[in-house]
Amino acid sequence: MSGAGARTGSRAPRTTGPVHVIGAGLLGSSVGLGLRERGIDVTLEDLSPTTVALAADYGAGRVRTADDPAPALVIVATPPDVAADAVERALTTFPGAVVTDVTSIKLAPLLELTRRGVDLTNYVGSHPMAGRERGGAIMARADLFVARPWVICRDEETPAAALALVEGVALDLGGVLIEMTPEEHDSSVGLVSHLPQVVSSLLAARLVPATEQAIGLAGAGLRDTTRIAASDPELWMQILGANREPVVELLDAFGADIAAFADALRDPAQQGAKRRIADLLQAGNSGVSRIPGKHGSSERFTTITVLIDDRPGQLALLLTELGELGINMEDLRLEHSPGAQIGFAEIAVLPEVADRAVADLVERGWRTL
Repeated sequence: MSGAGARTGSRAPRTTGPVHVIGAGLLGSSVGLGLRERGIDVTLEDLSPTTVALAADYGAGRVRTADDPAPALVIVATPPDVAADAVERALTTFPGAVVTDVTSIKLAPLLELTRRGVDLTNYVGSHPMAGRERGGAIMARADLFVARPWVICRDEETPAAALALVEGVALDLGGVLIEMTPEEHDSSVGLVSHLPQVVSSLLAARLVPATEQAIGLAGAGLRDTTRIAASDPELWMQILGANREPVVELLDAFGADIAAFADALRDPAQQGAKRRIADLLQAGNSGVSRIPGKHGSSERFTTITVLIDDRPGQLALLLTELGELGINMEDLRLEHSPGAQIGFAEIAVLPEVADRAVADLVERGWRTL
């Protein structure tokens, strides 16, 4: 199953309603929006009446009532510290339904449910690798899961019909299915999600005592490495606490790398110091080359930088002209020049079209770097 996936589209959905979503924050509301876009009936539930009403107002579904039929599928999208409670209650309240949770930790809820002696026949843990720096229904998107990995954690006792329901909703929302054990999942997200969050937050914390003059020099590198530091601290306290063993192990190894780098940099003239510094930097090159590109592919892109005037309509004009030139934009990042009425549009394109893109844009009067 690893690597199989689909985008949302015109084909008939695999999922049939009603689907009940417990937790109307970012993930729950995004699930609701995506399913509603596919014509699937979605009911919503949340401990906060305001939260569930807001999600319903945004079109993520409707608030469940006592008269609604029992759902075939329940999706638990609560914070990690109450996921086991919500899954147990859903299995009890809807004994005929399949229940999945989309929390970012898979082993801790499973162990807690097992400890309680809950019948987990109709439970399938899952996790879409998608999110945003800010949560809540107001930030939800119907396309949040498109082309993103969606991990399914099942075991040999998982009924085929239950597995098919959970896989179906993931595919209907555009996810790319990947099968892992809970242990493999938690170790993996510790490396690719939880460690980066801690590193980004600690780096951004170093900015607090910095002078305004120093902050004024900030560029794309700092923005890139601290972007996720804006995430919700309360939620991350729960995530990191639930996955502390893999994260602590990773932090210890990362700390050893930092100590080795600092030791070499402290006296670059010492024998072998320059090589240790170069080796660690080169290892970073090797590591970043393994990060999947667009839609999970390993394809790499070339970035061209276009100067644009900081006034209405300029970015739209640039994108229009790229379309007219037949240049497919793989990614876009904007940066403003402090104190100047100019911006930089960094556009990722396929390497084989980069030279033509630059030449054609310059011919049309655009300035490139």
